[in-house]
Amino acid sequence: MKYFTIFASKNHIDDIGDMIENVFSDGYKIEKNGSDYTVQTQSLFKKRKIAIRVSTEDANPDYFDSNIPGMMGFYDRIPFADENRKELVLTQISVFNTVIALEADKELDAGQIQLCMALLSEMEGIGFLQDGTLLDSDGQVIVYPNGTSGPADFTPRACTNKIMGPEVSSEEGERRKRASIAYIQERNIPYLESLPELPPISDCLWKAQEDIARRAVALLIVIQYACDVSQGGDLAESKEFVMDLLQKFGVERHLTENERELLLDEKPAEQAAVNIAWQYEAYWALIWVLGLVESLEFPDRICDCDYAIQVVSECESFEEFYQKIAMRTREEIMDEADKMYRLHWACVNSRINGQEAPAGMNESIVVERRRGLFWTIGRFDEAWDDISMDT
Repeated sequence: MKYFTIFASKNHIDDIGDMIENVFSDGYKIEKNGSDYTVQTQSLFKKRKIAIRVSTEDANPDYFDSNIPGMMGFYDRIPFADENRKELVLTQISVFNTVIALEADKELDAGQIQLCMALLSEMEGIGFLQDGTLLDSDGQVIVYPNGTSGPADFTPRACTNKIMGPEVSSEEGERRKRASIAYIQERNIPYLESLPELPPISDCLWKAQEDIARRAVALLIVIQYACDVSQGGDLAESKEFVMDLLQKFGVERHLTENERELLLDEKPAEQAAVNIAWQYEAYWALIWVLGLVESLEFPDRICDCDYAIQVVSECESFEEFYQKIAMRTREEIMDEADKMYRLHWACVNSRINGQEAPAGMNESIVVERRRGLFWTIGRFDEAWDDISMDT
């Protein structure tokens, strides 16, 4: 092979040059040109050259925007023998922010391959071979291109900057974090001390009460269609009923892109419908925000769907629904969002380690509640379909 690529998730790249110099210190001349390197044998005969290109997400965002989704799609399509390993691989790819591409002028010999593996180890990265084989930082195979697992004992690695963003601290955020951790500890649920604080209330881009109410009504209505799709109902009749309701309540423009696609698709995909149907839990969080649900109970059982429907169905108009609202304080909403954020980490941590979610939690419930709450507080002002689920 002439090509070898190392992917990694790193907070800093200042030491990459030192790593390259350390690995190729014996018998190679090293030239640096910006962020790229050329290493060439110093022998008079059989000269060999390797070009090393270093790319980072900060310096080359277009590369990562176009290539990382493609890489995830490639491995998502592979029929893995071990579905858990597939999930670990996809998780790892999602947090890559550094690439070192090595290209030799001739086929890599055994000695050069050994040096590539040494650099892989220094980087604590993932090795990518041309045929799609993935290697861990010890050079052991994670997965072969046919989906067969290799011998690597693989666990994803991610830098804190990639998964948590810049650390922001405030007295308010620290108080909220400590209260959430106390709640979690009472239930013997694992937690991550270094998981960042949520920003102060004043730093969030809060949704207006009316926008929250209209989003809730629009979501509930489209969920009914999603349920019919997933259950094989009469879609023509269901779509007509749903479109009439959207118009009756005046909430058509509060549908998301994914919801519009589901409604417009002549043959809607069942999985897309299931994904939206699960958003009953996000809707439940929204009507809790609006004061129409007394409390958000521990996320180990689904919401009361009959009551969820009744909250809107007993109203003849959006105005009548809106009159029932008594929106909760921003402090209450932030406290619940912080709690759900940390419970989500516990769910992801258990899943990555091949374990059931702790304390009987249902991760899908946690994710959807988090969607509703994070959209409400406007942590990053993300669209509903694009709420960041980093942990």
